[in-house]
Amino acid sequence: MKIVTSLSFQGQCREAFELYAKILGGKITAAMPYGDAPPDMPITGEKYKTWLMHCWLEVGDQALMGADMDVGWAPNVDKPKNGFDVTLHTEDKAQAQRWFDQLSEGGKAVMPFGETFWSPGFGSLIDRFGIPWMINVVPSGDWKPSQG
Repeated sequence: MKIVTSLSFQGQCREAFELYAKILGGKITAAMPYGDAPPDMPITGEKYKTWLMHCWLEVGDQALMGADMDVGWAPNVDKPKNGFDVTLHTEDKAQAQRWFDQLSEGGKAVMPFGETFWSPGFGSLIDRFGIPWMINVVPSGDWKPSQG
C-alpha cells in the first residue's frame, strides 16, 4: 500500500510541483491540464485551460499528488490549509536544513529549524503556496539532545 497526499492549489500547481521536484530531487511524471480534458468535462472556463487537473511527483518510492481547484468546486480551497502537514524525514541534518530553507523561501517559518528534545533538527513552515510542511531529522541511536 502507498498513502499519497494530494495538495490543492488555485492555479499554482505546476509552479509548486516544479519547485518541489527541484528541491526534493523528484520527477513530475504526470501534469494534465484541464484544457486537455475531453470536451464534455464540466470545467471549461478559459482561465482553467492551463490549470492542472492532475499532477504526480515521484520522489524515490514516495509521491505527492496535486491539482488546481476553484472555490466553486472545492469550497475553502482559498482558505489557509489546516489539519495536515507534508512531512519530510531524513537522517541527514544538512539536507533537512536545505529543505527547510528552500521550502520556506517566500513563505513563513512557523517553528524555526533547530534541535529539539526529540531530534537534532526539526522545523515547520508554510511555503509560498500556502502548503504546511514539517522537516524532521531522524536521530541516530546514540544521539542525545544538547544540554542548556
